[in-house]
Amino acid sequence: MIEAREFVEAAGERGFEWYAGVPCSFLTPFINYVLQDASLRYLSMANEGDAVALIAGIALARGTGPARRRGVSMMQNSGLGNAVSPLTSLTWTFRLPQLLVVTWRGQPGVADEPQHALMGPITPAMLETMEIPWELFPTQSAAIGPALDRATAHMDESGRPYALVMQKGSVAAYALGPGRAGAGMRSSERTFAAAVSSGGRSAPEARPSRRDALREIVAHTPSASTVVLASTGYCGRELYAIEDRPNQLYMVGSLGCVVPLALGFALARPDLRVLALDGDGAALMRLGAFATVGAYGPPNLTHLLLDNGVHDSTGGQATVSPSTSFAQIAAACGYASSLETDDLGEIAAWLDAPPRGGPRFARLLIRPGTPHDLPRPSIAPFDVKRRLMRHFGAG
Repeated sequence: MIEAREFVEAAGERGFEWYAGVPCSFLTPFINYVLQDASLRYLSMANEGDAVALIAGIALARGTGPARRRGVSMMQNSGLGNAVSPLTSLTWTFRLPQLLVVTWRGQPGVADEPQHALMGPITPAMLETMEIPWELFPTQSAAIGPALDRATAHMDESGRPYALVMQKGSVAAYALGPGRAGAGMRSSERTFAAAVSSGGRSAPEARPSRRDALREIVAHTPSASTVVLASTGYCGRELYAIEDRPNQLYMVGSLGCVVPLALGFALARPDLRVLALDGDGAALMRLGAFATVGAYGPPNLTHLLLDNGVHDSTGGQATVSPSTSFAQIAAACGYASSLETDDLGEIAAWLDAPPRGGPRFARLLIRPGTPHDLPRPSIAPFDVKRRLMRHFGAG
């Protein structure tokens, strides 16, 4: 058994400053220590996949100044399934490294609750299937440094995650001090923003197209100062077709992960404005990300939802977005402002507005449909990432 301080301090010496995850009783001392260290940042996530995506955003932003840091995703192995999509189609595809601390509930030979009876035995195989090297979390002080060195060597060489699998009793208990449970969150004693609806009454066919919206976005997101992260599917493809710029990243896979990815980037690079381009199907998949952004989101983060009411890239099947008030959800979750409209002029003004108070949300209602000749990006995802990092001074 080790002390939480021993591991966290050794990790800090190797650049690990950002922690995100979903609690597990095995992780309690670890999380409690991080929450009480002012030099570190812990974010409580809605699910394990969001934690992976957020730390991927930290890795994407890793570069000059305070962004030259590493991140850790923490989760119970029962939640490893929630993280499969970003681990296989975000961190692996774009080569965005992170350290995973995965608890081993249901470890063979160790008595545990019935819900861990299957996940326990298959945890190592799941990590190996996803090509994530792993070893047991260190339980002796002398083993901490070498384990972290193996992890960072793999991360630096491959650009991909490395896992430490934590057994029961690996870390000694550490109490959480008064008032530290919500460390790092924006004030909970705040007046929630009002959701402003100024459009949406026009017929769907009269609304702007996605291409109209993306052209407006390109015109109002200067490449020198704004990062544009586009959701998977036609959103990224159409943005690429309009203008392929070095400040843009086109998600592939990881549906719903663009918002936590953007949150991680915005937190790590407060000097840049960050725009998360979301879709209605993606937003519905990970509504918990709204709450996380409301709690932790900085003023340089903007979240724009292009809502056409369908899954366009898979044949136009309807989503349930017409019955969902995303603007009211964002307002209730704590975004500094929230707008719903079908007016491109309002979106242009919204994009140009100076950052203040906290993250801002807008839902633009657009009509379904995609150009028939829409190309796929000819640049590989890893090269898109590398170009963006170089553009903003990253390593």
